[in-house]
Amino acid sequence: MRKLVAGKLHGIYVTEANLNYHGSITLDPDHCEEAGILPMEFVEIWNKNSGARISTYVIFGERGSRCCVLNGAAARTCQRGDQIIICNSVYLDESRITSLKPKVLTFDENNNIRDRMSYSVTVDPQGRYTFEIFDEAHVSLPVPLMVSGA
Repeated sequence: MRKLVAGKLHGIYVTEANLNYHGSITLDPDHCEEAGILPMEFVEIWNKNSGARISTYVIFGERGSRCCVLNGAAARTCQRGDQIIICNSVYLDESRITSLKPKVLTFDENNNIRDRMSYSVTVDPQGRYTFEIFDEAHVSLPVPLMVSGA
């Protein structure tokens, strides 16, 4: 079994950090459902502003609120306005990797969904893995690469 990306909220903005709540991250159920994130599911959180990386569980806030609230100890890792990446995962037998199509949502500064993408792994005729990113119209997007000398 391999631990693989199942869904991602990429670049969502923290709307509040609540040190006095008893833990977790509070998210808009609409965002979670679209990315395939469940209530009480453990997620990894990566702060794009500070580089902090934590793990906590999801609770659902008010539907349509576009909230992203770090609670309890997690509130020490993020400030209101920080951009974070929230990623859930799934354990899957490697032979099933081509069936996994993680949903990735990106956000504007008001936590409205900007882009809807999905990841795809296929196997080429030589038996090697290939990776693609698709937009919501299933158009292949460029995969970011480091350019030599850049």
